[in-house]
Amino acid sequence: MATHVLSEITADGIATLTWNCPGNTPNVFNDTSLGEFIPAIRELLGNPAVKGIIIASAKPDFIVGADLTMLLAAKNLTKAQFLERVYRLQGIFREMETGGKPIVAAINGTAVGGGFELAMACHARVAADDPVLRVGLPECSLGLLPGAGGTQRMPRLIGAREAIGLITQGKTVPATKALELGLITEIVPQDQLLQRANQLVRTIEPVQPWDKKGFRLPGGEVQSPSGAETFVGANAMMTRETWGNYLAPRLATYAIYHGLQLPIEAGCKVEARGFVELVFNPLTQNMVRTLFFRMSEAKRLKSRPKGIPTAEYRTIGVLGAGLMGHGIAHAAVTNGIAVTLLDVDLAAATTGKERIGAILTDAVKKGRLTETKAKAALDRVTPTASFDDLKDAELIVEAVFEKRELKYDITQKTEAVIAPTVIFGSNTSTLPISGLAEASQRPDQFIGLHFFSPVEKMPLVEVILGAKTSDETLAKSLDFVKAIGKTPIVVRDGRGFFTSRVFGTYLVEGIAMLAEGVHPALIDNAGCLAGMPMGSLTVADMVNLDLSHKIRLQTKADMGDRYQAHPADAIIDFMVNQGRFGQKTKAGFFDYPADGEKRLWPGLTKQYPPTASQPALDSVKRRLLHIQAVETLRCMEEGIVTRPQDADVGSILGWGFCPFYGGVASYIDYVGAKRLESECDELADQHGERYRPPALLRKLAPEGGTLYPA
Repeated sequence: MATHVLSEITADGIATLTWNCPGNTPNVFNDTSLGEFIPAIRELLGNPAVKGIIIASAKPDFIVGADLTMLLAAKNLTKAQFLERVYRLQGIFREMETGGKPIVAAINGTAVGGGFELAMACHARVAADDPVLRVGLPECSLGLLPGAGGTQRMPRLIGAREAIGLITQGKTVPATKALELGLITEIVPQDQLLQRANQLVRTIEPVQPWDKKGFRLPGGEVQSPSGAETFVGANAMMTRETWGNYLAPRLATYAIYHGLQLPIEAGCKVEARGFVELVFNPLTQNMVRTLFFRMSEAKRLKSRPKGIPTAEYRTIGVLGAGLMGHGIAHAAVTNGIAVTLLDVDLAAATTGKERIGAILTDAVKKGRLTETKAKAALDRVTPTASFDDLKDAELIVEAVFEKRELKYDITQKTEAVIAPTVIFGSNTSTLPISGLAEASQRPDQFIGLHFFSPVEKMPLVEVILGAKTSDETLAKSLDFVKAIGKTPIVVRDGRGFFTSRVFGTYLVEGIAMLAEGVHPALIDNAGCLAGMPMGSLTVADMVNLDLSHKIRLQTKADMGDRYQAHPADAIIDFMVNQGRFGQKTKAGFFDYPADGEKRLWPGLTKQYPPTASQPALDSVKRRLLHIQAVETLRCMEEGIVTRPQDADVGSILGWGFCPFYGGVASYIDYVGAKRLESECDELADQHGERYRPPALLRKLAPEGGTLYPA
């Protein structure tokens, strides 16, 4: 059997317990590793020959927390059974603290979640001087809370104010910040880590601060003026940031507040009960499945065709230096890939390079990039107006305006100079890839690469297969997406593909409600309260109404009699005719004064007067989410999206669909096919056939079927 934990004892009684989970996996808490660690640490604590203990790692990281498959498997246990497991782990950490022997954590790499909870249960923590190393408790970002004492030890180390922010926001910090806060004891060079741990373990007192008589909570006790201010402020900020949709931060704050007024053992039990409640919550299981497992699979290119050698890129061409083009170029150059940036003239291309420089400068100011690396990245950009300069490009990304004739023209001009093997990727958000590929002499090497704005912040790339796109083109395109640090999903061709098509329903449904007399403030706030990052009207202004107008005209021209008018069309036309294009013109559904916050345009309620009786908040929220669910089901029925995990990852990373549901496919399963069918039929009768359930939902509903296997 593979060994997860190794124990060595020197002649003078210093024991080193080294975590080393087998294979290429990092060190994690699971039944096997804990099954070895617990008896090993107990044996060392009970061995009179042992004078001190060092906990170390044989992997590049220290310990990265719990194996989350173990948490998903918790449904095979009762809550009481799982709670006993949590108590057992908390108990061993208390045995470490109170066993009378000094214990030092030698943190050689990242220590997060349960790994950092273990480190905090040691009497000292020495970390390697490595800029990649991070420590913290990120559980809330996955819908969980720390379960091995993290909500109790962190505030006892650094005070409730700092701890609440780190825990509820799931933040991890570099070693330098951890030292400043008091989360770790020292930072030393990597090659001196074990030596310094060996020195510390011989000199430190084997008692935690909270076990000493007279211990006072750093920053003030919970029941003090400063404590009251901390928790009132934390709750207010949490509500503002989450709109009350996330249970984990609330339960974490509850555990901190109540636990800090109790002995640490009792405080840990408060935490444990909240942790178990979340583990058994279906929304948490959805979040873990999507935000951890499915995101990880997408980043690892699990859907990449097999048997095709990995492509590496040294130089690419980007056509168009505007908002999307310079953003794509920025992503490439910051990951070591040179870019030939082409636009209609050299001045436009140079402006694109200057914008890349501005993004890099901002990153330097924020400490995310060194000046040397920023300069090197900018030097990789070559602006040009000549197609001949693309001859050495190993991949092309076209990012010009959404006009078919323009895209046809530059495709043909580019293919005239690039090598026959080069892939041509089009960054289009709506135009079908198979149609654009008609301009290409090599449609098997033509693919859609749909980036999201702003590219430097948005992690998703929607990779779209045309009718003739080859597996080799798909594989090499995925290699490129990974090389520039983005996360891909793969979808099939169709107008609007998946992300633009489904996201568009949220935008236009909110706009359509104006004509029904729904107050614009209710529409926008309902979207946020439902879990979307912004309200429909705010998003429409950001996308810009004239762009929505132009895309609709193009769509209508392409589809002819097949085009189905939407109630939002007339409202968008009205706004555009008023010259209110959105945020870029400081005038859309909102006004954007230079000296204050945006505010609703007074003319909006004059043109679309709110009715005296407004719909219930829950009914508006339901409409805004159900319309996205129905359109997702249509995409799946049409074969545009073939896997629920692509719908979930794409919806969260692409437009921020309610992460607490786990994404739009998980939302469908959470609501349930039968209930969703019934409610959408009712909405269709009230508001239009766009809500009518597609055949896929009709098929799932009678037997309570799900998109994910039960």
